[in-house]
Amino acid sequence: YLYIADAGAGKIFRYMIGEKGKLSQKRLLIDRGSDGMTLDSKGNIYLTGNGITIYNSEGVKIGQLKVPEGTSNVCFGGKDKSILFITAKTSLYMIPTLAKGVE
Repeated sequence: YLYIADAGAGKIFRYMIGEKGKLSQKRLLIDRGSDGMTLDSKGNIYLTGNGITIYNSEGVKIGQLKVPEGTSNVCFGGKDKSILFITAKTSLYMIPTLAKGVE
């Protein structure tokens, strides 16, 4: 899949990627926007904004990580890709998780 965050429209879309990179089956996955987004190895989607909101691969909210300031970007890193790095208004947060980022 290819995930597109349309921050202006406030929506996250998912597309199938076909042969020769052709996109098809556009689907509104999450009805909210985000500046930053990452995926874990199980297909869960992590969105920035008010902390980090976690959705499963079908767009259902499954969790929320509280952060003391607005968040702008997020990615997994570290030796085994299990540390969630979060950039915020004035800080960088590093949160150890049980999840692992996509390889």
